[in-house]
Amino acid sequence: MRRTATRTAAAASTLTMALVLSGCLGQEQESDAGRNADAKDVTLTITSNSDAGGKNEINARWIEEWVIPEFTKQQKDKGVNVTIEHDGIGVDDADYKAKVALDFGTDIGGDIVEIDGIWLGEFAQGGQIRPLTDVVGDEVDSWDGWDQIPDAVEALGAFEDQRYGIPLGTDGRVIFFNKKLFAKAGLPADWQPTSWEDITEAAVALKKLPGVVPLQLNAGTAMTEATTMQAVLPLLAGTGSEVWADGKWQGGTDDMTAVLDLYQRIYQGGLGDPVLQQEAKGRDKSFEMFSQNKIGILFEGDYLWRGVLSADGVAPMADRDTAVGWAKIPARTPGSGVDGQDFVSMSGGSIRVINPKTEFPQQAWELLEFMNSAEATKVRLGDTAQITQRDDVNAEVLTGDPMLSFVAEEILPITRFRPGLADYPKVSAALQQATADVVAGRSAAEASAAYQAAMVKAVGEDAVSGG
Repeated sequence: MRRTATRTAAAASTLTMALVLSGCLGQEQESDAGRNADAKDVTLTITSNSDAGGKNEINARWIEEWVIPEFTKQQKDKGVNVTIEHDGIGVDDADYKAKVALDFGTDIGGDIVEIDGIWLGEFAQGGQIRPLTDVVGDEVDSWDGWDQIPDAVEALGAFEDQRYGIPLGTDGRVIFFNKKLFAKAGLPADWQPTSWEDITEAAVALKKLPGVVPLQLNAGTAMTEATTMQAVLPLLAGTGSEVWADGKWQGGTDDMTAVLDLYQRIYQGGLGDPVLQQEAKGRDKSFEMFSQNKIGILFEGDYLWRGVLSADGVAPMADRDTAVGWAKIPARTPGSGVDGQDFVSMSGGSIRVINPKTEFPQQAWELLEFMNSAEATKVRLGDTAQITQRDDVNAEVLTGDPMLSFVAEEILPITRFRPGLADYPKVSAALQQATADVVAGRSAAEASAAYQAAMVKAVGEDAVSGG
């Protein structure tokens, strides 16, 4: 039976209690991976934030019109009668998260649940979800699909070095640039910066072009998470640090100050537009400006290519395929990135987990395997070119798209993901404010000190490095 979205509004107000309650319940529950393994009549539910007539419609239709009938037939051929329901609602992410948290704390939740990867650590620490091997058994590790998922992408579904779920797909952050403007500024069409200095030098050259904003690096609070994800976190990774490491959040360290110093050079040095960072729809405007040849360099995810500049995008660019170039985000200096990398990136995405309370853990795992098979992944894409979690599928479906192929081949092996912890939204807000302070005229050192104080207030002094 499909549940309606109406209960999610009330759910949001009791989310915290649900996390605590379900965490206790989850910790008390003992593993019984083999229960009902030989059942001939099985009922499973897939929970997702998608609706066949609304949000994420493609995903909902794929589940209802292909996954359910195909898996049901597959199981029937094995002598197992499977009934699968799709609990899809299609609501705001916060409401969906509240619903899932409450479902995990009761016996009515789905057997397979789609969640944003950013929530994984929070749910794992709360005991609402458990490692796949605890729920299903060691056979999880022998799934051949793991060989097709890059280690960096697999990390999206892992917490504290244990697999909790399988990623649905992902993306990657790169530097886009306008080849036409580059040509006018005497810059190469195959530009690939190897340091932050290379980026600012290109921006200085572009500054000579009238009516052109040389560099767009998202900043401030108006752009919300786009500031953190598209800009601050990749830059921080380029210093060799991550926002969460060794049990502490990054505070006003030397590395954070270095990131803010780059912001200062850009927005107080005339290489970026500080007003654009403060506008309510500044990010949307930056998309339009880039498509109109008014921005030379833009840090963004591959969404810019496939969802903004494409023919059916929000700011289509007729000559996108010839006028737009892309490059990897360099570390501050060669080799100074996380793990000694020369280039860095950030990615996001959702994952599918198995509810520890499922009555049919073995059958739920079979369904999860099926949903993440090469065939199922290709069917879910349809005619859409999009990066998936699987290398074999990407190699097949992205052959006609050089930009997305670049992300799949060059970016995914080096990418990182945001820490899926409950305090992350507060940390992200503090990072956004730090960049806003620089855009408004404060020095990098002053903004870093204010950020340190904000972090201590938000998460506690013992949880913050630096200072």
